Amino acid sequence: MSLKSCEKVETNVYQVEVHVEAADFEAAVNKAYLKNRKRISVPGFRKGKAPRAIIERMYGAEVFYEDAIDLVYPEAVEAAVKEAGHTLVAPPADVEFVSVGKDGVDFKFKATVKPEVEIGAYKGLKAYKEEIKVEASEVDARIEELRDRNSRMVTVEDRAAKDGDMVEIDFEGFTDGKAFEGGKAENYNLTLGSGSFIPGFEEQIAGHKTGDEFEIAVKFPEDYAEELAGKDATFKIKLHEIKEKQLPEVDDEFVKDVSEFETLDELKKDIEENIRKEKEHHADHEVDDQLMEALVAGLKAEIPDVMYENRVNESVRNFESRLNSQGMTLEAYLQYTGLDMEKFREGFRAQADMQVKGRLALEKVAELEGLVPTDEDVEAEYKRYADTYNMDVDTVKKVIPAEDIKDDLCITKAVEFIKDNADVKTGKKPAKKPAKKAEDGEKKAPAKKTAAKKPAAKKTAKKDEEK
Repeated sequence: MSLKSCEKVETNVYQVEVHVEAADFEAAVNKAYLKNRKRISVPGFRKGKAPRAIIERMYGAEVFYEDAIDLVYPEAVEAAVKEAGHTLVAPPADVEFVSVGKDGVDFKFKATVKPEVEIGAYKGLKAYKEEIKVEASEVDARIEELRDRNSRMVTVEDRAAKDGDMVEIDFEGFTDGKAFEGGKAENYNLTLGSGSFIPGFEEQIAGHKTGDEFEIAVKFPEDYAEELAGKDATFKIKLHEIKEKQLPEVDDEFVKDVSEFETLDELKKDIEENIRKEKEHHADHEVDDQLMEALVAGLKAEIPDVMYENRVNESVRNFESRLNSQGMTLEAYLQYTGLDMEKFREGFRAQADMQVKGRLALEKVAELEGLVPTDEDVEAEYKRYADTYNMDVDTVKKVIPAEDIKDDLCITKAVEFIKDNADVKTGKKPAKKPAKKAEDGEKKAPAKKTAAKKPAAKKTAKKDEEK
């Protein structure tokens, strides 16, 4: 393969011309012949045994060209763009094969590539890390959660039902004096105060005792199912049983039952340490976010729309994969949430904007600082992947190209470099000062006129364009 020319035709788009040498194309044609000969019948030869020359004489010299082009095209495109010093961010467009034959292949295409990038200061970026404090009330709240998880429901008969109780009831609902579909159940367990039923239902059960039979009046919300929305309804209720939540006493015996510790003090110390670690982790992420925002603020680049679309596509695929692992399809999720695909994708766009800009900025930092992973770094990363997914290292290498590993490690090194050279202070991030408003009667400086800039032409990426 040889790059014939690469000319810029618009922002981040190049017209690329490529020549595939005769020897390379001939090798591809022969591979295509070996792949397809079993399907070709030629009189006088057993199926699959006819020589290539005979087949070409019968069907024409071009019989294997299409498959041969499929073999050489991807590698030729990748090599040409790389030789030109660019990186594709979308499939080639307007592909045209100028000539195909024994002299090789000539073709051209338009390549949308990564933009040229400039960044501002990336050393000494300022960030604020919140001081970590763990209050006794936070520890107590975690212990209450433990008590709640280890509670039990106990039947009570000497009092009326109240919020927090679980009641077992029969109920049947009526509108306009007639029972409606779905409004009846027997021996139904309901926790009062949970908000499981429409407003007013649970509140009117509170105050009744076991064995009571009574009626309650409610009004269905306006946004309820169409056949019941806004209607007045009456429910006949029979209360069979009341249960209250009984929490265990917090003492050393409780601690032994719910943890690996012997005493309450030991448990509290462990909970406090866990809360501290969680806050530390959260604070570190907040610092990372502040540094990334500061870095991206100094980014100058005309970024192709397709790069954002690619990132949105990736987020959608990841979300769909998580749904599938839980036994749900994306179509069902969209129906359940009332979203259409465009609104669903829109939810990922702000995140995609920061991810694309952040990666471009970090790549530039890595380039400027010469941050290159060693072979040992790459091997260690492959091992980490293998350990994480319980796979053999050689299997991981077949799935993930070394070039992708190196690119990600460059980003990691850039992040570490920025953090190592950042100015991080302890305390809360200062709030931005609101812009000062001119006092009544105060003269405002005349607005400075600037020449109108011609907007850059942008191509709208198709939704199904992939990386």
